[in-house]
Amino acid sequence: MSMVRHFLDIYRLEAEDLRAILDDAHARKQARKGWPQGRADADAPAKDRVLAMVFEKNSTRTRFSFDAAIRQLGGASIIANAGDMQLGRGEPVEDTARVLSRMVDAVMIRANDHEDVERFARVSTVPVINGLTDRSHPCQILADLLTIEEHLGPIAGKTVAWVGDGNNVCHSFMHAAPKFGFRLQVACPAEYHPDLHDLAKGGNHVMLTGDPQEAVQGADVVVTDTWVSMGDQDYEERLEAFDGYGVDEALMEQANPDAVFLHCLPAHRGEEVTDAVIDGPRSLVWDEAENRIHAQKAVLAWCFAGS
Repeated sequence: MSMVRHFLDIYRLEAEDLRAILDDAHARKQARKGWPQGRADADAPAKDRVLAMVFEKNSTRTRFSFDAAIRQLGGASIIANAGDMQLGRGEPVEDTARVLSRMVDAVMIRANDHEDVERFARVSTVPVINGLTDRSHPCQILADLLTIEEHLGPIAGKTVAWVGDGNNVCHSFMHAAPKFGFRLQVACPAEYHPDLHDLAKGGNHVMLTGDPQEAVQGADVVVTDTWVSMGDQDYEERLEAFDGYGVDEALMEQANPDAVFLHCLPAHRGEEVTDAVIDGPRSLVWDEAENRIHAQKAVLAWCFAGS
């Protein structure tokens, strides 16, 4: 039996596999231009396959994009909130994984704890995809890279600036930098710096500073995210710590003249980004949101190709 292909973290995959997934995302998006959203791709690689989606956290983009993705690949989906399942009542993660492995062809999990997704994948006999955890958000980064390449060409050799919280999305950008050959310049307040293990995975492709102005120097892309994520209890402290880290037009001017702006959404307008930037000509946030579908289709197709 072939090895089950999980998509848990970018650093776990070979650069060639990641590049192939991203190329497939580009190709699939181009091939269906002008089609209705519900029509299946010509090759329908997920025909007769069912994707289970399990949500421990609320979701808009992950939920809609994965549902659209599996349909466009020719498959079907079953969606459940963890609270509706025995998982939410204390059933061991491993037991849920064993059961779902016999009922569906792949599982996407949006979880609170990264370790739960890893435990699930260890016993699952079908592909498991990380739809977001407290530690990483690999699907988001593939959508971001797809968006950047559509507008600026190949990501290799480009400079990406991350301004704000050293969170799960930041971690996945760090994982991606050496795999795709781009430079990542991260500006965070000291008390909200990224995890040092994840920073180490970026190697010499990642630079860490406390100064947003320094981070955006020479940047082709400026990225931020909400300062207060779901579950964070320290709203006031965070607002104080991130004072001066908001992305406004003045900060964007410090980046390269053709630099673009990304944000995985939802945005707290007036906090991490101004209306003028997110609604402005450099913003690619709506393309970025749509590209979740195309990136995740490529991930799913890669997972299914292994079985």
